[in-house]
Amino acid sequence: MTRPLYDRHRAVLPDWLALYYRQPIEITHGEGRHVWDADGNKYLDFFGGILTTMTAHALPEVTKAVAEQAGRIIHSSTLYLNRQMVELAERIAQLSGIPHARVFFTTSGTEANDTALLLATAYRGSNQILAMRNSYHGRSFSAVGITGNHAWSPTGLSPLQTLYVHGGVRARGPYAHLSDSQFIEACVADLEDLLGHTRNVAALIAEPIQGVGGFTSPPDGLYAAFREVLDRHGILWITDEVQTGWGRTGDHFWGWQAHGRSGPPDLLTFAKGIGNGMSIGGVVARAEVMNCLDSNSISTFGGSPVTMAAGLANLSYVLEHDLQGNARRVGGLLIERLRAICAQLPVVREVRGRGLMAGIELVHPGTDRANPEAAAAVLEAAREGGLLIGKGGGHDTSVLRIAPPLTLTVAEAEEGAALLERALHAV
Repeated sequence: MTRPLYDRHRAVLPDWLALYYRQPIEITHGEGRHVWDADGNKYLDFFGGILTTMTAHALPEVTKAVAEQAGRIIHSSTLYLNRQMVELAERIAQLSGIPHARVFFTTSGTEANDTALLLATAYRGSNQILAMRNSYHGRSFSAVGITGNHAWSPTGLSPLQTLYVHGGVRARGPYAHLSDSQFIEACVADLEDLLGHTRNVAALIAEPIQGVGGFTSPPDGLYAAFREVLDRHGILWITDEVQTGWGRTGDHFWGWQAHGRSGPPDLLTFAKGIGNGMSIGGVVARAEVMNCLDSNSISTFGGSPVTMAAGLANLSYVLEHDLQGNARRVGGLLIERLRAICAQLPVVREVRGRGLMAGIELVHPGTDRANPEAAAAVLEAAREGGLLIGKGGGHDTSVLRIAPPLTLTVAEAEEGAALLERALHAV
């Protein structure tokens, strides 16, 4: 059934628009943690539309809120007062941990990061940005310009001057052999040295856990140590919480809180899970930073009544049902189960992650070389067995990415781990 649609896709859409699987599937509907394709096959979803269906497929509270709002009015734009947008902004500002916070809504994480870069460069009067190696921040011209992952950087042109810092990848690179404290010390020294060669840097942008980069992260406290250096130079800290926000890591509501010793970030970007599939992104910033622009601006679709209604309903569900706690409990069990499965598999270099955000890095057995062929094969075998996962990584896309909805049950975690075990052994 999907072959004609695939042919039509190839005839009218860009060649570079990535599709999973040798025979791509059309997902037609979902419920809870499961989805179905056009051929009637049922899958346990461990990727959630790239971490976007954060709570559950067809969550009644969200679908009801969307339907009711759509029956009243779908769109008005930010030129008019919008009660739902104000209410969601109030809740996010309070949850962000940023003092005197202001919130601006966009339609995606890319646009959120683009806006944060605009604010930071305008506030600081500089186009110099510090970014992390192996990072990913979106597909706009400016976001690509700060992306440190070659697989997602289609051009070297950029409106920004980007300088890359060590630290986003703990288990690879020149500091991998160091202890956690030594690793942080070396990365801070690298940052200090880098700043000695620059002029007026605007900001550091960093994902607390790198998403597309393969769910890599530094030791807790690295960005707090960076913040002490940044503050001495007046440099802003932007935390990209597009994938780590809303309790997914289990231990924290935001990824930056693992690095919060030196206080909250100056700017925080979010998207993906807050809409549970609806197009919501945004920026939270200190008022003086958010208000630094000296010209008019609007967002035609950002903060629309329908998406804001979805966000309010979804956020309420996340908080009322303690999905952060569920991510910690069930995610912890899942990661330990995956580590046990992979312990005797020479193709697996590392199982890493936090909460319901786990990565399995694959290599050629007996070496440290990335094995993208094995990752692609496991992805196919998992789908054939009824499990959807993702892949990524900074070394030739050799990491399996596992990020189920935050309502995942213990039984579903065990089922998914068993399906993944069979897929790993199959290749």
